[in-house]
Parts: sequence; structure tokens; C-alpha cells
Amino acid sequence: MTHILCKTTHIEDPGSKSFEVKIKRKMQEIFVVHKDCAFFAYYNKCPHTGATLEWQEDKFLDMDNALIQCATHDALFMIDSGECISGPCAGDALQALPLSIQDDEIHLDV
Repeated sequence: MTHILCKTTHIEDPGSKSFEVKIKRKMQEIFVVHKDCAFFAYYNKCPHTGATLEWQEDKFLDMDNALIQCATHDALFMIDSGECISGPCAGDALQALPLSIQDDEIHLDV
């Protein structure tokens, strides 16, 4: 199943945006990060506590827009892989979701 999330221009580079989508018959919170002309999608759930990551609506990146940052305990994650490189869940990773870009739209392919 494919969900059209938004136009590619609706997420700044660098930037992020949250979405609520139905996956496997259940509403799920996810987010998309746009960095260096690439897009990455993850479940909005910290591997340490299961808490949502954003510190303000659609704000998932650290102050330098270089890493994804958990608002609960400041864990830092690589944008391209979701790997936690700092914090209590170091070595764990965010759960990635498959995306595709078609006609300037971001598609979630689940």
C-alpha cells in the first residue's frame, strides 16, 4: 500500500515533518526528514523509551540540523540510517520506513 504524504517542497532542506498514517490497520505516528536533497522516514518512537521524538511540532533535528534528536533524553540519531550515536540507546536505531518520490510527491510504501 502506498500513502502520498506531501509534496517534496513542503519539507525544507534541511527540515522534518510528522504524519499520522494507517499502517497494518493501526494509526501510526511517523516523520520524514529532508536533508541534502534526500528524504528519510522513521516511526516517531525512540528505541529507548518509546516516547515521541519531536521537541516542537515537526521539529526532529538538532540545532545544527545535522542529526535527529530525541526531546526526552537528547539521544542523537544519524539522519540517513536512524542509528543512535549518542545517549542511552547508543547502538540501537530508529525503525525506518520505505519512501519513494514520484512526480514531486513523497510516497510511503508500506
